[in-house]
Amino acid sequence: MNVRLKVTLAVLAVAVALAGVAGFVAGRYYIDNRKANFSEKYVLYVHPDMPVQDVVDSLQAGAGTLRPKSLDRMFRKLEVEGGMKPGRYVVEPSFTSVYVARMLVFGWQTPQNMTLSGTLRAKGRIAQRIGSQMMVDSASVAEALNDEAFLAGYGFTPENVFALILPDTYEMYWTASVKDIFDRFKKEYDAFWTQERLAKAQQQGLTPMEVSVMASIVSGETLKSFEYPVIAGVYLNRYKKGMKLQADPTIAFCYDYTLDRILKKHLTVDSPYNTYKHVGLPPAPINVPPKACIDAVLEPQKHNYIYFCASPAFDGTHRFAVTYTEHLKNARAFQRELTARRRAKAASGQ
Repeated sequence: MNVRLKVTLAVLAVAVALAGVAGFVAGRYYIDNRKANFSEKYVLYVHPDMPVQDVVDSLQAGAGTLRPKSLDRMFRKLEVEGGMKPGRYVVEPSFTSVYVARMLVFGWQTPQNMTLSGTLRAKGRIAQRIGSQMMVDSASVAEALNDEAFLAGYGFTPENVFALILPDTYEMYWTASVKDIFDRFKKEYDAFWTQERLAKAQQQGLTPMEVSVMASIVSGETLKSFEYPVIAGVYLNRYKKGMKLQADPTIAFCYDYTLDRILKKHLTVDSPYNTYKHVGLPPAPINVPPKACIDAVLEPQKHNYIYFCASPAFDGTHRFAVTYTEHLKNARAFQRELTARRRAKAASGQ
């Protein structure tokens, strides 16, 4: 074999080797940077100080990592272990290994919904609701709800903080701090109290805080939203006449909502929240009223009703009356039905 042929073959061999290396590198690049690496959509929660292996295992179990070695390469290359940011990350099947690594390093979180709805009448329950949806500890939220200095920064106190919180769904980052959450509450509160609503409150002779107090009583009276404006009208009629509001929900509040039934003996409880003893509104809201209750106080149904009681239909609605005589008639109808139901229950042995 002549020298020229040997050189040619050597050059060819090197070229083939280089082509192979180039192909291998290009193939890996494509797999790591261009090829989708997951089989399922998955929400990944990364907690502070979470081991990177736990993240890898979570992705494997939840997102179905198709090529674990590719993910490992990108995690090493981008030093995920030392730079991973806590957060809530939504991993789509179309995501590549490099994108997920970058997502964790740069903290590309996906916001989530923090929902506050339903009956909210205890600070501990509110704290639990928030803590169950966000990274913050519920104990930290509970502490904030009772922190005078902290709440003063928002213009509220531990006593009237229920007015700051508007039931709604808030889109926030899972890693939001307690301050971030309360900043958002204040932002939504300020946005809710528009000039139009402030004007309506003034027309009713109430401050925004007094509206929230009245709305909390309305909220405590019924779960039927269509009754909000009617019941709001009843209490506003009493309030404007200088009558005692005599609202059972305020008695329930005095006993920390531990009563199964409110009896006559409970109406003498010594508390500024006892609207059977004191004229006017209680000092602060007794629960977190829905926005619809607040708007019902701002735009109550106009009527002459002063009294109301539970309907004998036992469907959660109420019967309303202008005179006390009419009210007693409605009350007797309810009591008769209640007695009949109890007798029927006793007869059936239930």
